[in-house]
Amino acid sequence: MAKLEPLAGGYYVWHYVPSIAAAVIFIILFGVVTTYHFWKLFKTKVRFTIPFAIGGLFEVIGYAARVGASNNTGKLMPYIIQSIFVLLAPILFAAAVYMVLARIIRAANGEEYSPIRIQLITKIFVSCDIVTFFIQGGGAGLMAESSLTKMGQDIVLAGLVLQIVTFVLFVVTAVTFARRMGKAPTAATIQSDVPWKQHLYSLYTVSAMILIRSIFRVVEYGLGNDGYLLGHEWPTYVFDAVPMFFAMVCFAIWYPSELQPFLKTSSSA
Repeated sequence: MAKLEPLAGGYYVWHYVPSIAAAVIFIILFGVVTTYHFWKLFKTKVRFTIPFAIGGLFEVIGYAARVGASNNTGKLMPYIIQSIFVLLAPILFAAAVYMVLARIIRAANGEEYSPIRIQLITKIFVSCDIVTFFIQGGGAGLMAESSLTKMGQDIVLAGLVLQIVTFVLFVVTAVTFARRMGKAPTAATIQSDVPWKQHLYSLYTVSAMILIRSIFRVVEYGLGNDGYLLGHEWPTYVFDAVPMFFAMVCFAIWYPSELQPFLKTSSSA
């Protein structure tokens, strides 16, 4: 029977024994939707969705590591793997979302309505995403060392705050564009059925899921190593696994490959 054990030095990296059943359920859920994303990726050859598919793979690896950790709570490697992969997957989802917004604006021929130049949207947000990726990855690695746990949590917290700030700016950009388009639609959207609204709503939904998860993680690490959230498993599934799965399903239903024909039209205009 699995039991909670410390590392060789007596330090507990886990505050509970990870549930195998819960992890397996989400391995299956993320595995199915990730397989679908890779299938759509190869079928449509829409390269800007690659980060989303890889993010799903990160989720599968992360929860698989939690299964392995259930009977190995006294070993460091399973903890590090699950911590890093589950923590970093949403950053990859965010990168794809940032790139989709630029393509929605371009497909609608609405560059003049964007508060940020279309050429800079992907560069600014994805650059912030990359910085966030390395900050959180580095912090997660330090958390496994007992003497550096507090420092690691603070670094992860800083990365999460940066992610939230970036996402808020992104949402403001998207909402501003949508409002301007609503007041004066472009000729491209009037003369053809550019599905810009449904994909923008999809981005809103995915963004909301990532924000919920990021806020949860900020509170989790803000409460510290002895806080309730790090000491119990159910919040991780309710406020991280479920929102991220829902985000992947939403992105799968309204797959942005539908924008491709309009991107070709708008680029040639």
